[in-house]
Amino acid sequence: MYNIVMHVIAKKKLLDYCEQYPDARKKLLAWHADVKASLWRQHLDVKNIYGSNVSFVGDKVIVFNIKGTAYRLVVRVEYRYKCVFIRWFGTHAEYDSIDVANI
Repeated sequence: MYNIVMHVIAKKKLLDYCEQYPDARKKLLAWHADVKASLWRQHLDVKNIYGSNVSFVGDKVIVFNIKGTAYRLVVRVEYRYKCVFIRWFGTHAEYDSIDVANI
């Protein structure tokens, strides 16, 4: 029997962000471990876990607050394929200057 959980694509990118923002490393790696142990079928599954620390942009883009509100992690989720694609990570100030829907 297969263990059906979410797959995070690409861990290398996440580790690069950990090097670029070392004070967020512990929280990013904890987020990664949590997601890999989860099974999300819809936005409500994510909202039930992360509550007010998550926002949704359309039907596939999710923005997570990391380390309180100091950082933002933007991912694209494909519920059907159980995949979470890391798209962008940065400070709250950097996040304010990007177009999240088109990352």
